[in-house]
Amino acid sequence: MARRRSRSDANIWPGFVDGLSTLLLVLMFVLSIFVVAQFYLGERLTSVKDELAFKDAELARLTARLDALAEQLGLARAEKEALQNQILALEATLAEKEAALAESRSTVAATAEELEAERALAEQQKSEIATLNAQLAALRRQLASLQEALEAAEAKDREQQAQIENLSQRLNAALARKVQELQEVRSRFFEALRAALAGRADVRVEGDRFVLQGDLLFAPCSATIGDAGRVELDKIAAIILDIQDDIPAEIPWVLRVDGHADATPLGPSCAARFASNLDLSAQRATAVVEYLKSRGVPAKRLAATGWGSQWPLVAGYSPAALAQNRRIEFKLDAR
Repeated sequence: MARRRSRSDANIWPGFVDGLSTLLLVLMFVLSIFVVAQFYLGERLTSVKDELAFKDAELARLTARLDALAEQLGLARAEKEALQNQILALEATLAEKEAALAESRSTVAATAEELEAERALAEQQKSEIATLNAQLAALRRQLASLQEALEAAEAKDREQQAQIENLSQRLNAALARKVQELQEVRSRFFEALRAALAGRADVRVEGDRFVLQGDLLFAPCSATIGDAGRVELDKIAAIILDIQDDIPAEIPWVLRVDGHADATPLGPSCAARFASNLDLSAQRATAVVEYLKSRGVPAKRLAATGWGSQWPLVAGYSPAALAQNRRIEFKLDAR
């Protein structure tokens, strides 16, 4: 068995050596080819680098040339645009000149037509001027006639103005006489009232007014005339009826009856019947006027006015002051 194994080993070794030698030869051949190829590639790479360097230099030269051409092209375009602008400006100027020339020709033509029209118009105007001169002469004659009429009217106006001034003076004098007559009637009226109501402390004259205390005529918070008040008002009515015939008919006289209240606010029961002191004073004045009318005094000679507490005779809130401020005033006056 050992001998067979040795013999087999001896047979394997020479084949292994031959295969290894062949492999080494192949490797050496491949390495030789690789070295040759690397050398060739190195040479080729050097050549390619030289070509690339040359091409880069050429490209840089061409780029510089292209930039120079582009710059020249830009300058040429700028010059072209400037020339085009000049051409446009010249064309616009030419158009303006042509338009001005056309307008001048039109103006000349219009001027010629106007000149012909003015020549024709001049003849017509001459005829119209002659007509106007004739009309002007007629107007001057009319103006002279009107001036004469105006002077006559002014003279008449001055005469009428003098008459008006005379009438005004006469009217003022007549009014003064009527006022004096009314004043005399008022004095007679007050004197008669003083005589008829003499001795009463609640009746007095204040300036041009005859005053009756409201408490003499009315109960508190009432616009109904009491019995005592009717007696006094009968006297006043009789006096009015007695003197009215003595007053000239042309004097438009009226007896004004003014109602006045005190400043005390209305109580609840009084406020239910009257809206305010003004309402109370107005209703009292109206009641007096209605009573005098019932005694024969003409309605057109009577007027009623309510003043509330706006015009007190006495200041303050004492019972005496409040009593004096509750009053009925009579004033004989012209309408």
